[in-house]
Amino acid sequence: MTVDTRDSKGTSGNAGPLSVLEPVIDIRDLSKTYPGQVALDHATLRIAPGEIHALVGQNGSGKSTLIKLLGGYVKADHGADVRLLGKRVDLWSMANDDRKLIRIVHQDLGLVPTLSAIENLGLGRGFDTGFAGRMRWRTEAKRAQELLLRFGLAPDVRQPVGMLSAAERAAIAIVRALQDWDDSTKGLLILDEPTASLNRGEVDALFREVRRVASMGVAVLFVSHALDEVLDLADRITVLRDGKVVASGVESSSMNATGLVELIVGRTATDLYPTKRRVPSRELLEAEMIFGITLRGLTFKLYEGEILGFAGLVGSGREEVAGSLFGATPRFAGKVLLRKKKVFATPRDAIRAGLALVPADRKAAGLDPQERLVEHVPLPRLGTVQGRFRLKHRKIRKDVKKWVEQLEVQPPLLGRRMEKFSGGNQQKAVLARWLRTDPQVLLLNEPTQGVDVGAKASVYRQIVAAAEGGMGVVIASSDAEELVHMCDRVLVMRSGAVAVELAGADLTEERLVAETLGATSNRKNMRTNREPINFKVIRDDSEAITVRPSDGRDRQRAAVAANKRGGKFAQWIRRTSDRLRGKS
Repeated sequence: MTVDTRDSKGTSGNAGPLSVLEPVIDIRDLSKTYPGQVALDHATLRIAPGEIHALVGQNGSGKSTLIKLLGGYVKADHGADVRLLGKRVDLWSMANDDRKLIRIVHQDLGLVPTLSAIENLGLGRGFDTGFAGRMRWRTEAKRAQELLLRFGLAPDVRQPVGMLSAAERAAIAIVRALQDWDDSTKGLLILDEPTASLNRGEVDALFREVRRVASMGVAVLFVSHALDEVLDLADRITVLRDGKVVASGVESSSMNATGLVELIVGRTATDLYPTKRRVPSRELLEAEMIFGITLRGLTFKLYEGEILGFAGLVGSGREEVAGSLFGATPRFAGKVLLRKKKVFATPRDAIRAGLALVPADRKAAGLDPQERLVEHVPLPRLGTVQGRFRLKHRKIRKDVKKWVEQLEVQPPLLGRRMEKFSGGNQQKAVLARWLRTDPQVLLLNEPTQGVDVGAKASVYRQIVAAAEGGMGVVIASSDAEELVHMCDRVLVMRSGAVAVELAGADLTEERLVAETLGATSNRKNMRTNREPINFKVIRDDSEAITVRPSDGRDRQRAAVAANKRGGKFAQWIRRTSDRLRGKS
């Protein structure tokens, strides 16, 4: 059933009653058909000036097709009625004056990180030049500053944008898209997954900029998988499913996350998280005093059949846990024991020992976008499909087909390149790749980041099935709801170490968020009474220096003693003791 509230009297915080304003964009019966597939089926969309309108749906629901049509990248089927500021237009062959009223900021932003804001703003527009074609830096710097100040921004315009915060980079991309608009321009700004790589603080900062843009009368189309962000930012929401609009212009104030999930996937939200019945049993993995880039004495145990979660703010060490255990990020001290046997700090040793890692950034570290699905899945373990002189390709295809069916990768085209799959199906393929190695421990870093709701349910089912089979699973995630529903225990990280352990009745979303933010003084679950564990620093001459932390003063005395004997590691030990001092 389609929900349509296009004539409801909702209001935008910036634009007044939305229903009485002439829409910036009014779309009816917009369709796009490819051979054998209807990508978009008679879609409708209406966005008023100053309105922030969210577009949500699973991967493959038609969101990307709609954005491509609005951007003029593909041609729509005959019969569409599209009006831009009341004027009927053809999205495929619009005049330049009309085309400039629709601007798109893509997920990757399109900025050159080594160039300054001045240079990035000038790309495509050109620069003011003087004698012999030399760029007028002062003029361009002043122009860039004025542009950014107009949107409430004041970064150093001469600094490479790669050195700015993620929120500032996203804001600069928005400013670049709108720089040729004046204050009277009422156009459409499309933000395609702008928060995918931002932390919560950066998301809040970006949302302030988006609201400021909307307050100027710009219509904003916000495309995102993050439903909490959609409900927080948007005035209205349109939902796509299987190429059709199933909810058009619904007021966000009348929706909640549960109802939105049901509209997106076409079933109740309770189906999202499967039930795990197996109880954790024997000890499987132990990490002892792990030190890394942000880790400062990480210690924990993982049991067979357990799903163990790690929570924490950016910089707490949570992002480094999985990579450090696997050897993908530097491990300066400490050890990892798998069934009481030491695992050396390299990915090769970790794979041989029975560890598998699904990284947070699947595109950069989890897959090669040019490889085919049939090549991607078997890569970590080719021995099972290798003959005396060459690979057994028929066996490979049969094996990969089994895993593709098990993880519901769509479409199940073995010869398709990985870059052609949606984000959710890429994640399922990466998960299939590592589950095929039959690991003892599965390490997952942000397993559903940038994944639609339907794909999340499939990923969660595979994680639970792995744990039911006796595998130990580690999930490091910034999604509190995910951790609460999926994990037997959650360890909250602060300053590179475990600060609090939550389990059972204490493991609630409210408590987890409070502990992550450090907003509670209740520390009854803090692991303060565990037996002290030694850690060793190995010098070049193989002399071992052992520091045994017991209480604050003993730690300090031990560190001072180690400083006197530690040679080149003295400064490192001193920094470590500063971290440990006063903590029990």
